[in-house]
Amino acid sequence: MHNTVYVVLIVHNTVLKTDFQPLFYSGNDAAGIVVEVGSGVSAFKPGDKVYTTKTLSGAYAECSLVTADSLHLIPGSLSFAEAAALPTPYLTAFRGLIQRGRAKASDTVLIHGASGGVGVAAVQFARAYGMTVFGTAGTDRGLDIVKQAGAHMSFNHREKEYTGRMLSATGNRGFNVIVENAAHINLGKDLEMLSPGGCVAVVGSRGSIQVNPRDAMSREASVVGVMLFQASDGELADAHAAIRGGAEAGWLKPIVGKQYPLSEAAAAHKEIMEGSGALGKMVLVVE
Repeated sequence: MHNTVYVVLIVHNTVLKTDFQPLFYSGNDAAGIVVEVGSGVSAFKPGDKVYTTKTLSGAYAECSLVTADSLHLIPGSLSFAEAAALPTPYLTAFRGLIQRGRAKASDTVLIHGASGGVGVAAVQFARAYGMTVFGTAGTDRGLDIVKQAGAHMSFNHREKEYTGRMLSATGNRGFNVIVENAAHINLGKDLEMLSPGGCVAVVGSRGSIQVNPRDAMSREASVVGVMLFQASDGELADAHAAIRGGAEAGWLKPIVGKQYPLSEAAAAHKEIMEGSGALGKMVLVVE
């Protein structure tokens, strides 16, 4: 395959290894070092430190096959673990906040569920782009992460009446854009907190919810869906350029949360589905 690249996946400068050789390897986002390139590849060479948004053979392996168009040089001084935490979270955050939510510098934005990978990314983009940023989390540690990411104000979404306190903190003007990671819980509340003409960008949901359409009507508000694979090549290029610029400038830096050995990947998946709350981006590491 002339346009493909073999990448050794590396975290903390150690090659990922596993004795298990299944027919299918899971995982997409990864970071590593190029070990071989196809005859048609000129943008990369062996030894390049890279991250990828998609692998042909899966990321849970010692080596992965990657198409050149899905590979990117690791920007700035990011570590392998940080670079592995870049692709899906930061692309999704940029698409939700900027491309679909159309947030601008003068806006007041809310990142609902701001302590996870996408949430941290959205907070960093919003703060760097000049917005007033509110973020929510469900634990004290999560609130610390939200503040570390750059939010001006943070609120515990497990506390009663927290939405009223957030709305009051905006001077009851509401939010211009809300990036929503748990629409199945929050969408109805979000519509009540929007400013006139505001927008909810739904980047995550695990089920259905009943809402009052009049809350959208009275504000002439909009709800937009966000799905990364719907982005055009041009939109993805813009998002990657924003990621590269932020990392090189130093304000874009993934917060790596819990790290699991590769052999405990199943436990990591369970933690994501059943854990009490996201704390940065989870990363698999070699034992």
